[in-house]
Amino acid sequence: MRRLTGSGMQAADIRLGIIGGGMMAYSIVRGLLAARLLSPERIVVSDVSAERRALFEKSCGIAAASDNLQAVRRSNVVLLAIKPQGMAGLLAEIRPAAASDTLYLSIAAGITTAALYAGLGSAGRIVRIMPNTAAQVRASATAICRGPNATDDDLAIARDLFNALGTTVAVDETLMDAVTGLSGSGPAYVYLIIEALADAGVRNGLARATALQLAAQTCAGAARMVLEAGEHPGALKDQVCSPGGTTINGLYRLEKSGVRAALIDAVSAAVARSKELGG
Repeated sequence: MRRLTGSGMQAADIRLGIIGGGMMAYSIVRGLLAARLLSPERIVVSDVSAERRALFEKSCGIAAASDNLQAVRRSNVVLLAIKPQGMAGLLAEIRPAAASDTLYLSIAAGITTAALYAGLGSAGRIVRIMPNTAAQVRASATAICRGPNATDDDLAIARDLFNALGTTVAVDETLMDAVTGLSGSGPAYVYLIIEALADAGVRNGLARATALQLAAQTCAGAARMVLEAGEHPGALKDQVCSPGGTTINGLYRLEKSGVRAALIDAVSAAVARSKELGG
């Protein structure tokens, strides 16, 4: 059995209950199963939608239920994966099953660990997490922060679970809204860029499938260069730009159109919304 780094718990000891069967929960489950960190029988998902429950049962082979209390009582690690607007009601519902030895992981944007702890009646240990949907292909950028009563072992368990789905960084909770706006929402910005690049390729004569493959691989390759080359993205950009060449002409148009400012504004708008959801 695999021992989770820095903790006394074995991976096979985890009984993971997931409250909420949306796309983010689905991405996490698919990623954990692909990483072989947890087996299907160690996971249960609860959701009000019969359609969502059927998806988890058929495509992931895990148990799914409509009873949130049942899912909590069957688990020693509980992932709260519902929309922020429904969190207060969910916490009141599961509070009777809240136990001091249960670890709660929350991926709800804007909801603080203090609010979660109070909603659970000051029971359990809490770690707040912000992954993204690339967890499904084990490429998530995930930030975590410690909540009330959380131990070093709890943080280690959270990091191990989400390191299996990509990479994790630990941040102060005051920065979680910034994380939400950047990496939590970020895949959507990148998808838009990939789609636009592919459209440009089609406009200039490429077949749609070819243009999309080239655009997606270009973004993936550029990201890998930033992560592995150890150079600032500005320096890497300059390496592609020859004097009077094609790339510098394209960059001029991007700067003239305000693409850089638009991306900064998009992240800032998402950060502001995350703060609003936290109320």
